Amino acid sequence: MGGLWLWGWVTCVCPCLTFARNAEIVDEGRTSAFTAGRNYLVLLTFLPVLGATLYGCTYRTKLRRHFELPEQPCGPCGDCYVHHLCCFCALCQEHRELKNRHMDPAGGWRKAYETIMNPNGATPIPEPGMARN
Repeated sequence: MGGLWLWGWVTCVCPCLTFARNAEIVDEGRTSAFTAGRNYLVLLTFLPVLGATLYGCTYRTKLRRHFELPEQPCGPCGDCYVHHLCCFCALCQEHRELKNRHMDPAGGWRKAYETIMNPNGATPIPEPGMARN
């Protein structure tokens, strides 16, 4: 539990870091954490409302599609609304979802991939939805 609270504080102080780590996992290593974080920081600095919201919601949508999560709280624009209204909460929720699926963003894509492909033990399949444990 302490780790999740820590990431909540990190996200409030530097959302670029949480976004960067989440994006690297969601993009399966195709986008480095550095590149994603830099892009988010530039958009947050120069287009704070629109740029960061649209960039953030695209990765939230990718995450939902990858894990077949329902669109909540509302229809097709729900991801953008969530990122626009509270990007900190959205980033923390995405971080927690990845962590619950044994893909800790703090370890990066390589570590997440090794965890997924570990032949010594099957990871449990979590129930659908972005719920707290």
